[in-house]
Amino acid sequence: MNDLYQRYIDTYRKLNLFPLLKSEDIERFRITHSAETLARLRSAIVASEANGKLIFTGHRGCGKTTLLNELALEVRKRGLFVEFFSIANMVEMSDVNHINILYAIALRLLRRAIRNDVPIPESTRESLKSWFTQTKSVTYTDQLKKETALGGDFFKVFTAKLQKEDSFRQEIKETYERRVSELAQHIDLIAAAIQTATGKEVLVIIDDLDKLDLGVVEPIFRDNINALFSPQIRILFTIPIAVVREPELVEILETQSSILLLSVTKFFTRDASHQPDAQPIEANVARLQSMLEKRIDADLIEPEVMRQMVLLSGGVLRELVRLGQECCRECMLRFELEPEIREVKIDSEILAAAVRELRKQYARPLGNNLYELLRQTYESFTPPDTGDPKFLELLHGLYVLEYENDDLWYDLHPLVTDLLKRKKLI
Repeated sequence: MNDLYQRYIDTYRKLNLFPLLKSEDIERFRITHSAETLARLRSAIVASEANGKLIFTGHRGCGKTTLLNELALEVRKRGLFVEFFSIANMVEMSDVNHINILYAIALRLLRRAIRNDVPIPESTRESLKSWFTQTKSVTYTDQLKKETALGGDFFKVFTAKLQKEDSFRQEIKETYERRVSELAQHIDLIAAAIQTATGKEVLVIIDDLDKLDLGVVEPIFRDNINALFSPQIRILFTIPIAVVREPELVEILETQSSILLLSVTKFFTRDASHQPDAQPIEANVARLQSMLEKRIDADLIEPEVMRQMVLLSGGVLRELVRLGQECCRECMLRFELEPEIREVKIDSEILAAAVRELRKQYARPLGNNLYELLRQTYESFTPPDTGDPKFLELLHGLYVLEYENDDLWYDLHPLVTDLLKRKKLI
């Protein structure tokens, strides 16, 4: 195999190291990003009551997971008992509801306590574990007890069931949909056992709720907020940015929680954004470019092309990763189609091919009515109605990006802007 071909494979994989969760990856690849947001989160947690609830939002792929991982490490040092998990690793994403979120919290808290060797009395520990086998169906309860009696990792068994078995999730839902208070009480019992043994208050951070479809996440926070917030511990929830732009939902959330936002990295002010000769905010460009420089060797890419990739991302880290990976794929494709070729570099031609592929991905789901809404948003830096469900879907899907000055304003993802220009709509 051509050595250069292998280097593009390796580069593709290095770009895939996002979000950063392992300490060695953080040390090698992290960039200074959103220090103010991290400080705000830290302060909000420290200042909140022992049962406080926080909402953390921002566009998908803007770096929330990496930031939350740093947050978890920092507040552990400040004396909190922290459990940080992704809902995607616990529950089938299309079937997430308030009941299995609470069930997952209970499961993960007890798992963390046992793995951290928290000195909970054995009788208490076994009683807490036994609770997970109790359902409304005697037959199903007996089946669970038999499965756990066979040995193996108790928590792996229940996590696998929660994630992969429709019948188990349905059984849990039917058991607790009218007994949600029992779920909350069990979480509180586990937290109390942890606090008694360690002297530390509990914080649970739940990631990836922002990746749920809006049709899944909205009923959770609109119809079941009291149940979801009932455990008497600190919980930080991630939610889609579109949810906090829906007037009814944001009113509900603001009455019961603190909402914090991770903004998209802004390359242009609103006034300069659509000017052909606009000069970007160089410090912000450099910060995101440093992420690419840590992952793509300098001899594999032309410097100006790297800069263009950053600007085409719209300031969204995940979009920058997608562009970088698509460029690597295009380079690998060149080797596949022309085996005799010896040199391939990420240049303007490779970038153009990568942009073309990603632009098609944005174009496929769009109907004519959405093009008109995108045009209006581009021209006015805001949609006619920020609560319009169609606009919220565009915001959720990264077609529209939200930026901040003193006020909120909106612009299109650069690839979507390109799409509208090609159709001569702007």
